[in-house]
Amino acid sequence: MAALLLPAASPVATLELDVQGLRSAKGVLQLCLTTRPDSFPDCKGDPRAVTRTVPAAAPVIRIDGLAPGSYAAAIIHDENGNKRLDTVMGIPREGFGFSRNPRIGFGPPKFDAARFPLDNGSAPQPVKMRYLL
Repeated sequence: MAALLLPAASPVATLELDVQGLRSAKGVLQLCLTTRPDSFPDCKGDPRAVTRTVPAAAPVIRIDGLAPGSYAAAIIHDENGNKRLDTVMGIPREGFGFSRNPRIGFGPPKFDAARFPLDNGSAPQPVKMRYLL
């Protein structure tokens, strides 16, 4: 009877992002993970977004305790550690990648192109880094 009075535990999920194709282990990887299309790809305006900075030498990012749902991830390979994506005439000089590895045109992909479902049985998400220069 006491078990019926306890609130049910909220389901949680674990996400593993497998960052592939790094051209070096220098610097850091900056992650933005959001459920909001208007906050993708930089997580601005989303107080519930998950942001992480991890060494590029450890290209597997694991995040525990996420609510199941639809997410999109953006990752920057900040090779020089200056906390921003360096560009030349608007062209990124450092690597970048997105969940689901969508096709890249001018600018970042839309949220829907990078969106993936996350539940307690989700497979690791591969993110292929791209370098334009």
